[in-house]
Amino acid sequence: MPAAYDTYDYPSYWDKREYEHKAEYYAIKTLLNKIPHIKTIIEIGAGYGRLFSSFSYRAKKIILSDPSASSLSLARKKIRNNKQVCCWRNKKAIFVQSSLENLPNQIKSETSDLVIMVRVLHHIEDTQEAFKIVAKLLKDNGYFILEFANKGHIKATLKEFYKGNITFPLDIFPIDKRSKKTKKAKTLPFINYHPDEITEQLRNAGFTIVEKLSVSNIRSTFLKKIITTATLIDIEKALQKPLSHINFGPSIFILAKKHPIT
Repeated sequence: MPAAYDTYDYPSYWDKREYEHKAEYYAIKTLLNKIPHIKTIIEIGAGYGRLFSSFSYRAKKIILSDPSASSLSLARKKIRNNKQVCCWRNKKAIFVQSSLENLPNQIKSETSDLVIMVRVLHHIEDTQEAFKIVAKLLKDNGYFILEFANKGHIKATLKEFYKGNITFPLDIFPIDKRSKKTKKAKTLPFINYHPDEITEQLRNAGFTIVEKLSVSNIRSTFLKKIITTATLIDIEKALQKPLSHINFGPSIFILAKKHPIT
């Protein structure tokens, strides 16, 4: 069955988003530094392999999963042609075409040290079930790097305040950002989540929160025109941790650790 991204030119989406890409790349590497030992990594929603080189150096076995066959085909080509990716003579890359829900049927339980899921959760309505699946794939004391679209980022909060909705920061219910037209067309959900709700659900699924980062904090079309990407990223690096305390940015990254089952 064709996947939603089979007919979408996702690489082109990133053509003018170098700042956002590098901000996410840096966030992943920062969180990886908190993890002592990694042998096997699963990336859920790997797409065309955009973030592969941000974590590939940390494991000998990497499983890239995605429901889109065309995206995985692009990922294979990208990885093989990328001279900057570390030597693969002693490593093993596996490509798995699968939805998140079907992954437990494709990958053995408790076999991964780390699961990475970036720009995926906004397409998922049952987040609690998603976290249970991730926990099932992880070994005890395994780690989970999760990214999600932040409902309460600063621009959204100020916009709601302007409308007179001063209780907006306390509203933990998710928001589907699709228009009425796209909802009727039965497109994929595009859901923004409240950080407090996501962290609570992670705890309910057996995870401890290790670290949180606020990402793409200065995402602005205007600023990207007048400030170099290198300068924006230097500023971004300094802001990701401090601004996480107020959930400032449009994207939140969380590093969570799976509790051992006792």
